[in-house]
Amino acid sequence: MNEIKVNNIQLDHLSIPLERDTFFRSVIRGISGQLEDLIGLDEASGFISIVGQEIGTEINDSYKKELQVSKLSRDQICGVLQDLKTRIKGNFHIISVDENKVILGNNTCPFGDKVHGRPSLCMMTSNVFGTIAAENNGYAKVTLDKTIARGDKCCHVTVYFQATDEAEEAEGREYYEGS
Repeated sequence: MNEIKVNNIQLDHLSIPLERDTFFRSVIRGISGQLEDLIGLDEASGFISIVGQEIGTEINDSYKKELQVSKLSRDQICGVLQDLKTRIKGNFHIISVDENKVILGNNTCPFGDKVHGRPSLCMMTSNVFGTIAAENNGYAKVTLDKTIARGDKCCHVTVYFQATDEAEEAEGREYYEGS
């Protein structure tokens, strides 16, 4: 690294919390905040949803390629949802799983403290999870039961695999294969 000095002070020795990850999380926070302020939370969430769907498709394709399968099984979907969040510095864990749904918990958001007050960023989780589940299962519904972005101490996310009565009553977003 090149030494950069100003007034005989070596700048790279300053205690400034700036590195690539923090910088990009700050950029994303700024963009989401501007979108929320300019066009509203619903429209900002819709925009971020589109990005999340694209990323979800890429991630899904990567896991299927590495696992050498054309479709992920439900067990694989659950594992992938947990693994992908771990890889991006989330702390997601499976709270429960049955034939109809998986409930995941998290107490460390991949966006870190930059997610506070930016609920539109949760659409990344919803759409990545929903896209992966639907592309492999045909259908998914994702509910964001608790989120750090909204001020909860943790996140609880439910991914429904079938349109059961319980899923229909839950407030969330539905996803379908190929959409």
